[in-house]
Amino acid sequence: MLLPKISLKNKQSLFRTLTVLISAFFILSGYLEITKHPATYPKTLSMGYPPYFITTLGIAKITGAILFVIPALRRLREWIFAAFTIDVIFAFISGYVIQSYADCIKAAVAFIFIMCTYGLYNTIEKRVISS
Repeated sequence: MLLPKISLKNKQSLFRTLTVLISAFFILSGYLEITKHPATYPKTLSMGYPPYFITTLGIAKITGAILFVIPALRRLREWIFAAFTIDVIFAFISGYVIQSYADCIKAAVAFIFIMCTYGLYNTIEKRVISS
């Protein structure tokens, strides 16, 4: 069990906090991709991604991040967890290929946050369903 000694109320608070942080990360990332920000866009192009893909990915990140914080979308949230996980795995691989180890660290930290949030989500959902 991820956090066995923490009360359900505290797990829910931690889950909400991590959900907001993850959403903020993906909204910022998506915004930088859509606006072709000079700090990220040229680097993403150098990874070999076409411009239309970068824009589409940015839109998908922002859409997913907004939907991620809506509590009523439980089933969709599972898909968003999967999409965010795939995104950070590919971000890690892309950073590694171009030897941008700062990008690898950023992706690894995002991955850890997503996995912790997913663990909390499953723990909370099991308690809510069994109640």
